[in-house]
Amino acid sequence: MDASTVKPPGFHLIPGSYRNCVSCRRYLSFSVSCRRLPRYSGEEYQPKRRDVLITPFLAAGAYAFRSAVAKADEKPALDGEARAPELPQQVAVSSTVEVEEDPAVKEEVISSRIYDATVIGEPMALGKDKRKVWEKMMDAEIVYLGEAEQVPIRDDKELELEIVKILRRRCVEAERPISLALEAFPCGLQEQLNQYMEKRHLKSFVAHWPPERWQEYEPLLTYCQENGIRLVACGVPLEVLRTVQAGGVSGLSKVDRTKYAPPAGSGFISGFPSISRRSSIDINFPNQSALYGPRSYLSVQARAVEDYTMSQVILQAVKDGESIGMLVVVTGASHVTYGSRGTGLPARISRKIQKKKQVVILLDPERQHIRREGEVPVADFLWYSAARPCSRNCFDRAEIARIMNAAGRKRDALPQDLQDGLDLGLVSPEVLQNFFDLEQYPIISELAHHFQGFRERLLADPKFLNRLAIEESISITTTLLAQYERRKENFFEELDYVVTDTLRGIVVDFFTVWLPAPTLSFLSNVDDVNAPGSMEALKGLLGSIPDNAFQKNLAGKDWTLSHRIASVLVGGFKLAGVGFISSIGAVASSNILYTIRKFLNPTLASKQQNKRSPILKTALVYGSFLGTSANLRYQVIAGIVEHRISEQFSDQTLLVNMISFVARTINSYWGTQQWIDLARYTGLQARKSKDVHFQTPDPSNSAALECNMIEDSKIDEMNKQ
Repeated sequence: MDASTVKPPGFHLIPGSYRNCVSCRRYLSFSVSCRRLPRYSGEEYQPKRRDVLITPFLAAGAYAFRSAVAKADEKPALDGEARAPELPQQVAVSSTVEVEEDPAVKEEVISSRIYDATVIGEPMALGKDKRKVWEKMMDAEIVYLGEAEQVPIRDDKELELEIVKILRRRCVEAERPISLALEAFPCGLQEQLNQYMEKRHLKSFVAHWPPERWQEYEPLLTYCQENGIRLVACGVPLEVLRTVQAGGVSGLSKVDRTKYAPPAGSGFISGFPSISRRSSIDINFPNQSALYGPRSYLSVQARAVEDYTMSQVILQAVKDGESIGMLVVVTGASHVTYGSRGTGLPARISRKIQKKKQVVILLDPERQHIRREGEVPVADFLWYSAARPCSRNCFDRAEIARIMNAAGRKRDALPQDLQDGLDLGLVSPEVLQNFFDLEQYPIISELAHHFQGFRERLLADPKFLNRLAIEESISITTTLLAQYERRKENFFEELDYVVTDTLRGIVVDFFTVWLPAPTLSFLSNVDDVNAPGSMEALKGLLGSIPDNAFQKNLAGKDWTLSHRIASVLVGGFKLAGVGFISSIGAVASSNILYTIRKFLNPTLASKQQNKRSPILKTALVYGSFLGTSANLRYQVIAGIVEHRISEQFSDQTLLVNMISFVARTINSYWGTQQWIDLARYTGLQARKSKDVHFQTPDPSNSAALECNMIEDSKIDEMNKQ
């Protein structure tokens, strides 16, 4: 029977008179088709392309379905265990867990780097635990966010919005009001800011701003408007500032002088020696850049007017917000750096509000000052955006020391590049812990200690050897199957050709996994510090390019789009070189084996005529194929599939390996089709009148096709004879 239909498909509804019956149910009918399999009907079954493509997806689906069923079976058991006899105790425990987990979730939002600038010596990088930062900020009444002035940094605005969001959430929990003071808005625009909070337009009042400046401030202003954060304009009016810059405080009217200039005897010139005309800020921090170029006495007066005006507005805003409120001030970094009494906002406001109630945070500062004993710190914290590159002291050294002590290891026993990275503070605690975890396996430990290339790839991807094993297994299996399909009964007689092709495929396949793999190297950063500037320039240039175009930014690296495009080009040249050399070696070895065979068995010459393959043409075509198609495909697999997507499931080893296996199997099959089309187009392989049902493997995996073409030409010669 070829096919039988049980019933037309569809739902059969129960009549209305029987709907009240408890035993009545709806039935689903479906059709069942029966067909003889080819092996029972005598037909020859031949695998097709769709079988190769669909099988991995079926395996992955079966695995996912099995995992879902297992989790569903475990859930009732877990629910049963969770039901304790005492319900109130369970509620208390769950609420406690929520309270404990909530701060951790909030702290995970901060992916930027924070340094404690109050320590003696260089600022100390804080690890994942940011509780010290938030506790100190929540204990303060005023939080200053000092942003770049001369060259505005867009990342500063993102940090400001990020910090304001978290502070607002914490203030809501603590039932504290929060306000935001902005130097960018002159105090004369306070009424317009109040109207903006009532959904009025504000952009027309800052028409003198460049368009990009409004775009930078708009997300922060919108968030404050939507969440009811009071906005305070604390800047000096432009006409007042320009008057002071042009003619000094004496150029102001009596009313403006009383309102904006510090009163006589209030410390207006206490920090500015009349002889040198230099402020105490310049004396304490000689490397600090000036806001107005050379610091003339008029510029000093303008700075004092700005600081005094902002301090008065801030004090009034704090008074309006009551003692329990918090005021976040966004202003230039030079206004909030700690200095001697009478200079800077914190020092001026300290007369009314203690310094311990003020927190200064510098956003993305260009330099980190080394604090000596007895010196006033520049700020409380240095806050860097995650997008900003870091070239020194990027991670918490105390956490590094704890990991070293827990592992019982000393720095002298580590490889030299790791030691140099630790000296510069470029080795993260996670990377160091991964290195110690790799040492638990003897073979991997030897590779990680004695071979820098393996170490760089294993630190970037601890599952690198798994990827390599998957690729090699696919390559060897498909190569041997293809060789047997081609040679049939001559497989064992021509075993030397089979071994040669397989070995070459293993070598080429190794490089197709090795070259595009993401790496984690600290040598380039060390060379940048100690480079003399001769031949090291080229080495430094290549070291600045990532090995994979889709690799995530690392500490000390800021890879732009041009760097990633260069990574594709450089990787393509490397793979093209591997393909060119391996192709020449394979064709030469095939000819050498044929010569040896003819020498050992002279009767072979009368049966076969060796048709030499165009060595140079084959090498050029094969190298071009590896440098373009194979390079792009393996860049995507290593960078996107295995480096970014699989990282989301790093705790599920089996699923990660399954994703890698499916991706590399599809890549092998797709690459095979591309190579066959290219070989036929360039004339390296003649078209067959009958399609080959079992395709040979991707040459970027096995690289055996050129040798197969040589053998095909020999077989064709024998058939013609």
